[in-house]
Amino acid sequence: MIRTSSAPMIVVAVAAVISSFLLVATASGVANAAEIKVLSAVGVKPVMIELIPQFEQSSGHKVKVDYGTVGALVDRVQKGEGADVVIVSGPQIDVLEKQGKVASGSRVDFTKLGVGVFVRKGAPKPDVSSVEALQRTLLAAQSIGHADPARGGAISAYVAGLLGRLDIAAEIKPKIKLFPPSDYDLIAKGDIEIGFGGISEILAAPGVELVGSLPAAIQHYTLFAAGIAASSKEQEAGKAFMQFLSSPAAAAVLKAKSFERP
Repeated sequence: MIRTSSAPMIVVAVAAVISSFLLVATASGVANAAEIKVLSAVGVKPVMIELIPQFEQSSGHKVKVDYGTVGALVDRVQKGEGADVVIVSGPQIDVLEKQGKVASGSRVDFTKLGVGVFVRKGAPKPDVSSVEALQRTLLAAQSIGHADPARGGAISAYVAGLLGRLDIAAEIKPKIKLFPPSDYDLIAKGDIEIGFGGISEILAAPGVELVGSLPAAIQHYTLFAAGIAASSKEQEAGKAFMQFLSSPAAAAVLKAKSFERP
């Protein structure tokens, strides 16, 4: 009688068990995967473009994102638009929480963004290193631009107020031109000589170049925060997304895009 080794049979059996386990795990992962709707401030779009695919790959969840200005997004949530995660400024998250539109205690502060000065790509870069230098630059400029604050952007609202408070406010007022949020084409084409905007957006926009940050004495940071929408049907997946925004992996991407931690 010829004896055959049992090793091949054991290997086959173990492989079958592993294969079955993987199939069950995969099916479980698919079953637990969710699609979440995120209403996000356009100010963080440059970093979301990279973070969302990373989150989807690591979690199995899918993210459907809709961008807008902070003011416009808050208005949409207040009017009852459904979402799972809302990303706006910190103070606006607090407002939505008090109104019962964002789940109490869900707020996560994950980044802040400063204001920068920019010009058309290849144009001379003026001095903005101090408040005095900035004022001289604005007096010499033929035109000055920033996003229309009536559209609800936090940065544009600050810039409009800042230009109105400067000692040279009356002199520069006739030079000020408004453009749509995150649309820097007028500066890129040379129709506006110098502009103000979020630093990360400036760096991501084609046809323009960052001159520098606002001087420290008048710099302003917009704090961006996320919260779980009270109407969310995918709260666990939404919380996982918000946790990812605060992770070391996200921090590296934020830093590379000129965002800062709160």
